[in-house]
This record gives sequence, structure tokens and C-alpha cells, in this order.
Amino acid sequence: MEAIAPLLSNGEERSALRSHLADLLELTKPRLTALNLVAAEAAYWLAPGAHSWGQSLLLLVGTALIIGAANTFNCYLERELDGRMSRTKHRPLPAGRLSPRLALLYGVGMVAVGAPLAALASPLSCAFALLALLLYVALYTPMKRISDKALYVGALPGALPVLVGSTAAAGRVELTGALLFLLLFCWQLPHFLAISLYRAREYARGGFKVLANTRGQRAARLLLVRSQCAVVVISLGAAAIGDVRWLYLVVASLAGAAMLLRARRGLSPAAESGWARSFFLSTNLYLVALMSALLVDHYL
Repeated sequence: MEAIAPLLSNGEERSALRSHLADLLELTKPRLTALNLVAAEAAYWLAPGAHSWGQSLLLLVGTALIIGAANTFNCYLERELDGRMSRTKHRPLPAGRLSPRLALLYGVGMVAVGAPLAALASPLSCAFALLALLLYVALYTPMKRISDKALYVGALPGALPVLVGSTAAAGRVELTGALLFLLLFCWQLPHFLAISLYRAREYARGGFKVLANTRGQRAARLLLVRSQCAVVVISLGAAAIGDVRWLYLVVASLAGAAMLLRARRGLSPAAESGWARSFFLSTNLYLVALMSALLVDHYL
């Protein structure tokens, strides 16, 4: 029995270590980070210029660490507010599984490692990645408690990853990157409006100003429809201006029409209670479909 006790102790230690590592990963909001990385990498391979797998890997790792740091700082700054909402109260900081000091050091460490890696891929890309971090942490995070106009401010750092990717290949801001930036900026408006609609009560408890609460559900749904229209127009405009062929045009047209119909359904008094959540999930699939079609069309 004495020989078994250390084994049990070691097993418990390994379990605790895995739990801490999972909590550290959760601070980076991995699903959000992954979506941003998909946009950055797609923009990199779509942009004109020299491409290499080595540069792509440096860009991927460096950008992942910087985005992860931004999300970690956000969790650190909003830990008390997160504790008020059922969606976020089980996160590592409000739940007390990690100390705020450790989270802060973790975020600083990711920037310290990620920035040099991103700079090796491209100094301009690194600058855009750090700008996104600064806007997200220093401007968007506090503004969410002050004004519903934070919606537009938050769309800026969310769209900057495409400039991180495109400038790494092109060495400058060029047409493809600018179009993708505009597309991503507008895409985030209906994306977040959908979240704020089905999480309106939680945001109110957390002290966040969202349109659904400040001006009402009807105003938020109208803006969602209008902003989705803008996304579809820009996606089709990119087909007219950019170097794409039939596949992207077909996907952008069909997916855009489907998204507009789903958005319009939200204005109906008979809209089902789960409409906003369903639309939010659809926005993710829509973006992945557009980016995938762009890449396949580009390399056909």
C-alpha cells in the first residue's frame, strides 16, 4: 500500500496540472482565437507577393499568442463582471481556479514571445497585431460598459487579423487585404448583434451596454438586417473587383441570400425564440464558407 500512495499522489498532481493548463487555454478564448487565425492565414495566402510555409508558421504562432494575450487581458479586466453572468461565471478567474496575477503574467508572457515571432514573419504584420491588442484591451473592453457604440470599436480589432495576414505576404496594405478588412469589419456587426439579442439579460446583469438593451430589441434586429445587407454587398463587390472566379461568386451569392433571409426572419413577430442564437451560429459558417471559397477559387 505504501508503494501505491506515491503513484496516487503523482496521478493527482498530473490531473491538477492538466486542469491548470486547460484553464490557461480557456483564458485565450480558443474558438475566437481560431476564427481570427483562419482569417489571418486565408488573407496571407490570398495576398499577392512571396509566400512560404516558414513565414506562414511564424505568423500563425506569433499571431495566436498575441490574440491569446488580448483575450487573456480581457478576461483579467472583466473578471468581476464575468462573475455576474451565467455564461461566464464558470471561467477560470471568476470561478477562482486561477489567480488574477497569474493570468496577467500569462498574458504578458504571450506578448513577449508572440511579438518577436510575428515580427520575424513581418514587422508590419506585428504592428497590426499589436494594434489589434491595444484597441481590444485599452479601448473596446472599457467602452463596453459605457456605450453601445462599442460594437463598432470592437469590430476594428476583430478585422485587423486579415491585415496581419495580407501584409506579411505583400509587405504593404493592398486591395485584397483592404477588401477583406472591410468584409470582416461589417461581418462582425450582425455576428455580435445576434449574441447581444439572445444574451441581452446577461449583458444587463454584467453591466455591458448593448443595443438590444439601450434602444430595444427591434432596433438591434433592424441594424442586424442592415449590416448583413452590407456584408453581402461587400462580398459580391469583392468578387467584381478582386481576382476571383465562378466558385466564390456562386458561394457568396447563395450563402449571402440565405443569410439575408435568416436575418429578415428576425423582424417577424413570429420569430422563434432561438432565432438569434441560430443566426449567430450561421454567421460563423458563412464566414468559413466565404474564406474557403476564396482560397479554393484562388488556387484552382
